[in-house]
Amino acid sequence: MQRIFDLLARWIGIGRAFRILFNLFPGFRSTGARVIAASDDYRYAKIRLPLTRKNRNYVGTIYGGSLYACVDGIPMVQLINILGDNYVVWDKSATIRFRRPATRTLYAEMCWTDELIEQIRNEIAAEKENDYTITITLQDEDGTVYAEVDKVLYVADKAYYKEKRRRRQQQAA
Repeated sequence: MQRIFDLLARWIGIGRAFRILFNLFPGFRSTGARVIAASDDYRYAKIRLPLTRKNRNYVGTIYGGSLYACVDGIPMVQLINILGDNYVVWDKSATIRFRRPATRTLYAEMCWTDELIEQIRNEIAAEKENDYTITITLQDEDGTVYAEVDKVLYVADKAYYKEKRRRRQQQAA
């Protein structure tokens, strides 16, 4: 998959390749959502989640699973690419708060600011690992909030992470 992405990114740009491949991925595609914008530096992505026959539940609203799944994975992939090869990034946990039944097309934006990236780099340099919580809001075009997702991402210095795993494996043996 990485080779396909690299080839596509060289041809049409990173943002467009990110958008196209996420939209083709079956796990994401089945939510009914689509990535409608993505920046070439991975710091911004926007998704659209319409109410469709694929994600409509028994009472005629968007399934809660689709509300969560449409934002799952994107922040982690963004941060992996922003930070680079010297870091390990994992999704650690998530919480979703439903504010109202979703009966309209929803949008979510995932944006990584320069200040947050700098904070992460500085904290990992000092502490070697940390958890970061980002909140993603699913809202309609008028700004009415339907759900909020808190994603907890684990970030570590790659050398530290490898050594930590090696020590755990030795203790388990």
